[in-house]
Amino acid sequence: MLLLGEVHTGLLQHSTSLPATLSTRALALVRGERVRRFERPIGHVVSPDLLTGVDCRLPAASGARVRGVGTVVHRASLTGGRVLQGSSVVEVVPADSTARLPWSHYLARPGRLEVLGKAALEDLAQGHLASGHSGGTLNLGAISQRLMDDIQAARDLDRSPPLRIGRTKLRWAAIGEADGAASSGEITFVVEGERLRTLRLRYGGHQAAAVTELCEDLALHDWLLSALLEVIERSRVDAGPRGLVVERLRPAVEHLLHLWMPAARLPEAMTGFWSSLERRPGFTRQWQTTVNRIRDQLALSTIALLDAGAANGRSTP
Repeated sequence: MLLLGEVHTGLLQHSTSLPATLSTRALALVRGERVRRFERPIGHVVSPDLLTGVDCRLPAASGARVRGVGTVVHRASLTGGRVLQGSSVVEVVPADSTARLPWSHYLARPGRLEVLGKAALEDLAQGHLASGHSGGTLNLGAISQRLMDDIQAARDLDRSPPLRIGRTKLRWAAIGEADGAASSGEITFVVEGERLRTLRLRYGGHQAAAVTELCEDLALHDWLLSALLEVIERSRVDAGPRGLVVERLRPAVEHLLHLWMPAARLPEAMTGFWSSLERRPGFTRQWQTTVNRIRDQLALSTIALLDAGAANGRSTP
């Protein structure tokens, strides 16, 4: 089994954390379909699944011309009323026929992309991760981006976010084995550039839904860490006036720090992959180090204010 996906993550374009009722309304993308809402351990809202039909070439590392026809599943989610994600995923399977069938056949199999002809799963996985999305090839990122753009344009949003932080993209490919436990699989995470990350995953068992949740959770926490590092860089903690530095750090403290809860909602079968990522590259270690740096700046600013107040008190006649 081959799963291909891409998750886009960014800050909701709103000045405050969006209340649960408005979050539900913003993600009610399909009339009559239920929006899932979770309150523990942190507010999390998930839209109904949507389908997009595709008939296109699949990017292959070998350069082979591979045609796929089917439907991509995509959805949006909002964490803490603050962080918005658009996620697209498709299962790539061999077609039973070498001829293209009517759309009714593919619509009856949501989330599956049937390959017309021969193709190696590893070749397609590598091609997806390295894809430059040339014209006519499968572009899951465009589907995720369009979904996020539609939600960011919702009438309930004031489009005045407290931070200006760009989106990140996590492009992933997962190959599932027929037997074995998911926790015994392999995972490789790579930061490809300022905004793009790739993830290769090999897992056991039939855990397609859980794999998608793992990738969305990883994308969320990678964005949080990247956003916090960007805020620190902009604040010029080593050079700027302390008062100005604290003022620049304040939005991150108020809106981001409480959102860090890796693997909090993941199925048990997927937690082993997070444990692997915590060993290397060590997401939580870097997050905690960065948070401590911010808190040190706040503490030093408080001490400076107290010293200044004490000095003014001593100088008063």
